[in-house]
Amino acid sequence: MTKNKPLIGVQGEVGELGDAFSAKARRGRPTMLPERRKVRQNVMINPDVAERLEDLGNKSAFVNDALRKALG
Repeated sequence: MTKNKPLIGVQGEVGELGDAFSAKARRGRPTMLPERRKVRQNVMINPDVAERLEDLGNKSAFVNDALRKALG
């Protein structure tokens, strides 16, 4: 069995992508398993809360953590 040659060299140069690579290549990310997908929920919140949420970088992570703590 032959070992595949790395696509990126030691100095960061990209080698030629051959037919074998093209045959296996797929566009985009692989799909997530249904049990791992997030669920969209629409929630109405007060304007002052919305304003403070705008200051956060990752709103989803913050809301997920807050709800987990609140729900136990």
